[in-house]
Amino acid sequence: MYICVCKGVTERDIHEAVRQGAVRMRDLRNSLGVTGQCGVCACHAKATLDKVLNLEASQQSMARSS
Repeated sequence: MYICVCKGVTERDIHEAVRQGAVRMRDLRNSLGVTGQCGVCACHAKATLDKVLNLEASQQSMARSS
């Protein structure tokens, strides 16, 4: 799903950015250009970032438990 139409950023792009170390909106702005033009995508980008970070954290926690 597209998160930022202006820059053509998808949910998958945000997943990849997190895998490469993005943890803040500033990281997404610097690496993907999210919110760099009109800003309409800001809340969707933030929600997606939070979702991906929580998913990554829970996967790491499960891996440590195994």
